This record gives sequence, structure tokens and C-alpha cells, in this order.
Amino acid sequence: MLRFCFESSDPRKISRQEFLRVGGLGLLTATGWPHQVQGELTADHSSVSGVRRAKSVIVVFANGGQSQLEMWDPKPAAPREVRGEFQAISTTVPGTLFGEHLPRLAGMADRYTVIRSMSHADLDHGSAAYLTLTGQYHSRISSNPAPAATDLPSLLSVYQRVRPESGDIAPAIQVNGPVIVAPQDIAPGQFGGLLGRDYDPMFVGDVNTQAVAVPGLVSLPEMPAIRLRERERLLSAIERTLGDFETSSKSRDLQKQYEKAFALLADPRTRQAFDLSQEPEALRRRYGRHRSGQACLLARRLAAAGVPLITVVWNQQNRGQDKSPDDDEAYGWDTHNDIFDALKNRLLPRFDQSFSALLEDLDSRGMLADTLVVCVTEFGRAPLVALEPNFAGATPGRKHWAAAYSIVIAGAGVSRGKVVGKTDRWGAYPASESYGPWDLAATILAALGVPPDEHYYDPLQRPYRVATGKPILAAYDA
Repeated sequence: MLRFCFESSDPRKISRQEFLRVGGLGLLTATGWPHQVQGELTADHSSVSGVRRAKSVIVVFANGGQSQLEMWDPKPAAPREVRGEFQAISTTVPGTLFGEHLPRLAGMADRYTVIRSMSHADLDHGSAAYLTLTGQYHSRISSNPAPAATDLPSLLSVYQRVRPESGDIAPAIQVNGPVIVAPQDIAPGQFGGLLGRDYDPMFVGDVNTQAVAVPGLVSLPEMPAIRLRERERLLSAIERTLGDFETSSKSRDLQKQYEKAFALLADPRTRQAFDLSQEPEALRRRYGRHRSGQACLLARRLAAAGVPLITVVWNQQNRGQDKSPDDDEAYGWDTHNDIFDALKNRLLPRFDQSFSALLEDLDSRGMLADTLVVCVTEFGRAPLVALEPNFAGATPGRKHWAAAYSIVIAGAGVSRGKVVGKTDRWGAYPASESYGPWDLAATILAALGVPPDEHYYDPLQRPYRVATGKPILAAYDA
């Protein structure tokens, strides 16, 4: 049987090891800081003007801070200490250049939009990840706070709250998590927060180790459906008996997790969606036989199965290379030092392979027309190459930089072959209208039919606006 709970009743004491011990599918306790949003309550809407409705949204979160200068917004005319070691290459969009180690993505730049003028003010991984995953600033900006039960909920949780019946499997799923920030901390902003544990999204861990991404969903010969139903009835009887004596929140949480587990085990469509072995081996290799690549492939399967909102953590750790420099799986985008070696030999080849495969696969199946795909990171990298003595590595890198960075958005009515926004000659600051994570949050929710000015309620019936920004309409066809 699947396990959905943790031994610790205090969410602040959940260790990374305890999270990983559950494995595969698990629902975490949530935490955070409440930030009440004022405004008029609005009625439910099925679409938002200017944003085409999507059946599913796939968010690829590049953990650690991708460098805009080595990827989406190179500056070949800048001084070497700004532009770095890599060359810029042409793309299928005339006049648009990418970094040289994105050849596949450069060859299909006419299928998506790059937004080069993303900007905010948070400069540390924990709180910036929170900002990216919730669409709102943490109360402790530029810090690495632990998850707390008063956090604002993730976008996954918000969607699950306002559209709880969406999706045949689940309204929202995170794949390849949790998001880990150095040294080994679980980042805030991934959970149900002030909404409570019921609104944690479904979590799926490493999907590259088993044929079925969630092994607990595999039917066992010794456990036919009739025996499973008998066990469910027995458990219900025990819970009813214990209910007269035990009313703790831990007991109630455990009962809810069992109910979710039985519902998943009883649905053959769920097992089908998580079975990566049904994919041709050639396609699995095209995505990349590594954690992040197979997570992207699972995201496509989940979208095809009707899951509305999926987040793929493209790399679980933001800088695991400090402890495991020979393990490609450990590398994250936080490249304070050794940036050119890490990008050239570890990060960019894999990313170019898996993200291009996702877009190509969706497009070839006709799914890109109604699937919104976003690649986002918590911030960019500084427009100055320098060695930082307080970090591991022998060659220079780039510091955190939130004043200007790039994201990619594709599908579901988004323009093809477009660049939105621009930066100055060093890639340091926006030289046009800028956008923030709050605007991207509004865009994602609008694509799912949730107006940004809609509200949800916490357990005390206080209203919170689902997003404080406005959809990025410049990314869409007129």
C-alpha cells in the first residue's frame, strides 16, 4: 500500500531523508506566511480575455537560477567579463540569438516565445523559489526560510483549492521534487501552506528508477481488487472505532491520506498515466535517460491523461555539485563558480535535449495547441564573471541576479517565434516593460480558466486573491 504520511507531526521537523523515505508519491505538510489580499470577490469564469484556455499547463522549474547571458539573452558585443566564454548562435527566428550550447532549442525557436525582461527584487534561493512557485514575495525577502504552516500556498495548491474537481487523476502534480536549496533544505512555497495539508499537491519523486513512476500503483497478483476493497472497509471500521478515542490532527491527516491512496489504487487510468514503460525506448532516449528528462516525459503523459497543472523540477538540487562534482544528476543552476564547465559539460546538453523534446513531442501530437508550457527559474545570473572565494570551484562564475532574467513560454495561443521585452547592452536591467513572477502566476491561472482577481478562502474564511499580477498578454497572438 502507498504511504502518504510522515512520522513527524510537526511539518517544520520533516527532514529531507524522511521526505525521500516515503518515495514516489507522497503528500507533504505545508507551511508559510499569510498575506491577505483585499479586493472584490468575483464569480467563477471559464476563460480570461486575451489568454487562450489550455487543457493543461506544464511548468518546468529550473532550480538554482539559469544564466540569461549563456542561454536566452547573450550579449556578443559586450566585454568578455560580461559576455563570458560562450559564443552566440543564430536561431530559426531572424535576429534572435541564443547561447551556443542550446542548438536544438535554437533550431526550434520559431515554436515558442522568449520573455527577456523578467525582473524582481529577491536575491536568495529559498525566498525567490517561494516567489516563483507562489507568485508572491515571502515576508523574509532574500533569505532561505524553512517551510512554515502559515506560508501562502503554491500555485499548485491554489488551483487545487479553486478547482478541486479538475482532472481525472489529480488537479495538480509536482514531478521530480522536492525543490532542494543548498545545503540540503526543502524550499518553501511548494505546499498547501495556510490552506492546510489537504491542499498539498501530489508529489512524485525520481521517475527514472522504475518502469512505473509511482511503483506503489502497480497491481500485485496477491492483491486483487476484492481484497483491496476488503482492506479499505477494514481500515474504515478501525478508523471509526478509533475516532471515539483519538481526535488529533495527525490521526485525521492520516485518514485523509489513506482515502487518497485507495482512490488512486482503484483507478486503472492512474496506473496507465504513470507507466513510462509504455513509451518507445527511442522516445525515452530522446528526452534523456536521466531524472529531469524522464520527468518531462511523465509530464507529457500526465497532460495527455488530463492533469490540469503539472510542475517539473528540472533539477531537484540547486547546487548539489558541491558535494557530488562527478554526478551529473546532482548539478543545479546555482553556478557561482565553474559556470562555463558546469553549463557546457553538465547542464546545458541535458536541458537542451529534454526541454526541446518536450516541446517537439507535444507539437507532433497536436497537444501544444492546448497545452501551455513554461520554463521558469527563480532569477538570473550577474552580468559580471568573477571568482567567488566563498564558494566551491576553481574558475569564475556568476552571482545571483534578479533585476533581469529570461523565461520561455509556448503553446495554447502563445506566439511562435517571438521575443517579448529586451535588456540593456549588458543584460543587467530591462530596457522595456518588465514582468514579474506575479504576472506569470496570473498567466498560468488564466490559461486554466481562473481569473487573477478570483479569490480563495483559508480555514478562517479570509479571502485571498489567487494572483496579484496581470497576464502577460504580449506573449500571445493578437
